[in-house]
This record gives sequence, structure tokens and C-alpha cells, in this order.
Amino acid sequence: MLWAWLLNSVAVFATAKILPGVEIKNFWSAIVVAALLSIVNTFLNPIIQIISLPVTILTLGLFALVINTLMIMLVDALVDGFKIKSFWWALAFGLVMSLISSVLFGVFG
Repeated sequence: MLWAWLLNSVAVFATAKILPGVEIKNFWSAIVVAALLSIVNTFLNPIIQIISLPVTILTLGLFALVINTLMIMLVDALVDGFKIKSFWWALAFGLVMSLISSVLFGVFG
């Protein structure tokens, strides 16, 4: 679990450095962002996914991307050293972070 947290923190930090619309203060902020994303995705995301299931079905699953983007924007509002400029940058952050995280877990996980 600690290893996964570290890999996710590296993915958050790397993604923030790649995307110009995302700013992160330092690696400690990335650690906090990774922890909060894990907490939000564990507890809040399933509830919202169930509530929005009809819309998700109507959009053939694309609304799940909107929900994940909103979760990232929630973490942005909670962490001072982490800033995302817009909804679209948050969407890009989620997609790029997912890719980087997959690579990191494939190599080191």
C-alpha cells in the first residue's frame, strides 16, 4: 500500500510537470494529492457513480470521465499546493496521470 501511494505520488508530480494547466508546489503536495485522490476514489466516487448510473448508461460510459474529473477538481479545492486551471485541464490530468500510473505500476509494481 505504501509503495502504491509512492508510485501514485510520482505519477501526480510527473503529470503536473508535463501539463501546463496544472501546477504543483512540491513533491510533498503530490503525496497529499495522491492520498486525497485515493480517499475520494475509495469513498465518494462509488456513491456518485451509483447515483449517476442512468446518465452514465445514456452516455455509454463517458459520464464516468466527468465524475473522475470532478473528483480531481475536488482535490484541487482541498490542497493548497495543487492548482488546476479548468475542467479541461482536470480531464487531461486524469487521463495523463492514468497513463503514467499504469506505466509505473507495470514497471515497478
